[in-house]
Amino acid sequence: MEEERTQSKKRKRNKPRKSQNNNNPSHQKNKVTHDPNQSSSGLAHPTKSSTFLDKMRARLSGGHFRMINEKLYTCCGKEALDYFKDDPALFDMYHTGYQEQMSHWPEQPVNIIMKWLKNHNPSLVVADFGCGDGRLAKNVKNKVFSFDLVSNDPSVIACDMSKTPLDSSVIDVAVFCLSLMGTNYQNYLKEAHRVLKPCGWLLIAEVKSRFDPNTGGADPKKFSKAVCDLGYSSVLKDYSNKMFVLLYFKKKDKQKSEMKEIEWPELKPCLYKRR
Repeated sequence: MEEERTQSKKRKRNKPRKSQNNNNPSHQKNKVTHDPNQSSSGLAHPTKSSTFLDKMRARLSGGHFRMINEKLYTCCGKEALDYFKDDPALFDMYHTGYQEQMSHWPEQPVNIIMKWLKNHNPSLVVADFGCGDGRLAKNVKNKVFSFDLVSNDPSVIACDMSKTPLDSSVIDVAVFCLSLMGTNYQNYLKEAHRVLKPCGWLLIAEVKSRFDPNTGGADPKKFSKAVCDLGYSSVLKDYSNKMFVLLYFKKKDKQKSEMKEIEWPELKPCLYKRR
């Protein structure tokens, strides 16, 4: 009897266990398959085709920006205004490329101008010639009249910058931040002189290479003299930044009754190399 019980226990121990059924539907539902295009973090890796398309889009966008940029530097203000009137989408395309270029600059000239305004009386009325996205007006307490060739914002006035809708002698500060584009840039400065009050400020930020005679740029002394002949006094010239120059002028309190002919130097177009 004892021997039979011992053999029975051995048979139970040696009985094969029931294996897990891998074909169980519930098991299949919970089974995780690995996607070769997916990282361990769960984010999909970009495929070669999508990366190629992104590069092609960036190249096309850059090409359009260079084309529009060259057009703006080599035509007059009225032509530029008509150019964007015919196809307003080009303006957005240009400013997208412009912002991409500016993102590589270690410092933005508009930030320095904003700081200058914040250090002066906020009651000063400002005219921003070539305002772009109106960043200056959005970041200072001053009343700012923003002008550009196209208006995608109610606060921006679309116009030829040589003919703004402002009355004479109503502005305290006129700003040109990388906006002296076009073959008739001197007309923009004449318009700024018209709308500025006596002793009003003229602030100019421009790409440094445009004022480097060694690389085909204008002589900065000749440019400054031309601005002064228009009826300004030179207050400060800041060449400390490697990307741009900052020029500060003040409109003279008393203007000459007869203006002599001014010799304006040609400003070198700021053109980007094709890649």
